[in-house]
Amino acid sequence: MFPDDLLRLAHVIGATVLFGTGAGIAFFMLMASRTRDARLIAHVAGTVVVADTVFTATAVVFQPITGYLLATSIGWSLAEGWIALSLILYVVTGLFWLPVVWIQIRLRNLAQLAAAENTPLPPAFDRLYAIWFACGFPAFFAVVGIFWLMLAKPQFQLF
Repeated sequence: MFPDDLLRLAHVIGATVLFGTGAGIAFFMLMASRTRDARLIAHVAGTVVVADTVFTATAVVFQPITGYLLATSIGWSLAEGWIALSLILYVVTGLFWLPVVWIQIRLRNLAQLAAAENTPLPPAFDRLYAIWFACGFPAFFAVVGIFWLMLAKPQFQLF
């Protein structure tokens, strides 16, 4: 394998981890929350927080590094339209992901408290869950847009 191939492989693996972990986290949180079982939600949310820390955060750090190294290795300018738009969408994704991480921790804590006190989930849980759920859509579509840009590499000027 050539260095560009290794960088491309690392970049694709990072994208896969970001998208796959995000989809998995969303699915498991959705399914657990639908049960309204505080103990189950606390357990799943705890696992989700760990997964976001171990997988998503790691990929979030390495993805722009591998992208930069790959682009400079091939000779692409970061100002090229499709690359610049990909970077903007990456930031948009991050702007939705960061509050989601905090919300997941709060959801876990609220569910743990309800489970420990053997009480129903509080209204704050539902409010935070609605925000968490809503943040997933723009982040998901931004990542799909990034995938499309990376594959199609449309030629246009952004700046």
